Amino acid sequence: MRAITVRDRAAGIGGLSLTEMPYPHAAENDVIVRVHAAGFTPGELDWPGTWSDRAGRDRTPSVPGHELSGVVAALGYGTTGLSVGQRVFGLADWTRNGSLAEYAAVEARNLAPLPADVDHTVAAALPISGLTAWQGLFDHGRLAAGQTVLIHGAAGGVGSIAAQLAREVGARVIGTGRAADRDTALGLGVDLFLDLQADQLEDAGEVDVVFDVIGGEILDRSAALVRAGGTLVTIATPPKVQPKNGQAIFFVVEPDRARLADLAQRLRDGRLKPIVGAVRTLREAPSAFAPDQRTPGKTIIQVTEDRGGE
Repeated sequence: MRAITVRDRAAGIGGLSLTEMPYPHAAENDVIVRVHAAGFTPGELDWPGTWSDRAGRDRTPSVPGHELSGVVAALGYGTTGLSVGQRVFGLADWTRNGSLAEYAAVEARNLAPLPADVDHTVAAALPISGLTAWQGLFDHGRLAAGQTVLIHGAAGGVGSIAAQLAREVGARVIGTGRAADRDTALGLGVDLFLDLQADQLEDAGEVDVVFDVIGGEILDRSAALVRAGGTLVTIATPPKVQPKNGQAIFFVVEPDRARLADLAQRLRDGRLKPIVGAVRTLREAPSAFAPDQRTPGKTIIQVTEDRGGE
């Protein structure tokens, strides 16, 4: 099968290439997915799991990408709940070969059925971004109706979904980003947008929840904006600065089949619209990692052409 692989950590993006790889092995409770569309996280070449397995052993050449949508091609021993030919979407394990390939082995519990009327390209934009947004806002931030949330990167893959979910629950939403992101963020229902290069972050005032995907100085400065009893939630890095009278939480997204199904239903109902910023072919995937190729929303790699009900 064809896959994007990386062999040399020092080479960074330059080490990504389209190569031939063996068809994946289906372990117990695994599903082999024929990948139609895949998503990736630009910074994942810095993740330890990209380079080593759970035991710390080198696993290169490795296949990046951890979001996928496709069709079940085979089932491992003991796998239940899914069937060959079924449309699915979900998350590939952090320490196994990922989704930028024609086929991927995924634990069945990390996949959810995909309705026939949801395009694979759209579905591939949901797993990491959708689960991260939900878990950050509600499981960790405990956001509720009437509260105010500050979402950094509100036009990005995670931020755009977080903004929509926060609005739906009845929260006031303040979004941040670059000047070019303003119209996109406001179109998602953000009440106030702050340009991180031209506006003062402190103009956001006190908020109940800060949801950060950026890290660095922005994360540090955000701690002072959390009102008493509030929460600073980040996926970037463990916070160095704590809110004075609140809490700070760093988390890594976890698979959740039931929540994936819920997100897919919200998409079908029109309550949620992932922003697909660009669609690239598998051959174009290495260049899609480059910073100058970033677009609002999520870049999706179309691996296999969608064929009707598949």
